[in-house]
Amino acid sequence: MHELKAPDNSMMTQMTSLHEERLDFVLRTLKSTGARRVLDLGCGSGSLLYRMLADPQFESITGLEDSGVSLQQARAVLAEYLCEETPRIRLVRGSYAESNPALTGYDAAAMVETIEHVRPEQLSRVERAVFGEYRPGYLFMTTPNREYNPLFDLAPGEFREEDHKFEWDRPKFQRWARGVAERNGYDVRFGGIGDYVPDVGHPTQTAFFTRRD
Repeated sequence: MHELKAPDNSMMTQMTSLHEERLDFVLRTLKSTGARRVLDLGCGSGSLLYRMLADPQFESITGLEDSGVSLQQARAVLAEYLCEETPRIRLVRGSYAESNPALTGYDAAAMVETIEHVRPEQLSRVERAVFGEYRPGYLFMTTPNREYNPLFDLAPGEFREEDHKFEWDRPKFQRWARGVAERNGYDVRFGGIGDYVPDVGHPTQTAFFTRRD
């Protein structure tokens, strides 16, 4: 992996603004499905979970996270909700590359800026677990659009975060997502979040999966 240079202040401001815009966009998308039971796969420190808990539409919310550090942060952020007499939120330590029957039956799921942290050789396991076993009615996925990286002053081969295992351009992401959808009985449509630039696209690319059955 290429070593990243330290981002300048303007890049950090752009990234922070995009992060907030992305979370708001994901929340609106999940809300538009009418989902009441929602799964956040790779929930990190709980930013999306916190937003969902502010909306009474979401009656049962589960956050899955493999990082103990991130899960501890999420517990701190969501402490008041976790301590309610009948909590709407549940946090689970684990990986979405692993089988977990308790994660089946959700109306919708989100995978926000997390698929790029998976090693490419593990993607088939993710597909089997998420789309083959969990099978949410809807799944909304976001991931960086590599074509946009030069506009963040990143050199060829540089990633937006050091822990990214890859970053897809739009054609490669769409080929992968279409294959996943076709193999598992989903329809998929694509979009983007953030400022659109001709011939480059949006900084964040999205795939919205809808289960056919």
